[in-house]
Amino acid sequence: MTKIYMNKDLRVKKHTKIRKYLTGTAKRPRLAVFKSNQHIYAQIIDDNIGKTVVAVSDMKETGAKIEKAYKIGRQLADKAIKAKIKAVVFDRGGFVYQGRISELARGAREGGLKF
Repeated sequence: MTKIYMNKDLRVKKHTKIRKYLTGTAKRPRLAVFKSNQHIYAQIIDDNIGKTVVAVSDMKETGAKIEKAYKIGRQLADKAIKAKIKAVVFDRGGFVYQGRISELARGAREGGLKF
């Protein structure tokens, strides 16, 4: 097994452990983050009904990856505020909380979300 697949498996294991105790409700939905080598995606999910309330990706953004992550956090927060969501539970998806993940979180916090 190559190192790339091992790293992915480790991330998925971490995410599974996190999801055992982290759920989103109607009052406090889950902000789930996924990043690939090129892009970053974020969505706010109500796990009780299994629906995505708000979703954003950086597919049409330009600039450096970290700058795009911050912009996505701000956009997500703006859409969430319009959907009357003020507090969320942050699900980092098994990724380490640094770099693009922390920038997305900073953008969301500065946009008005609480977590």
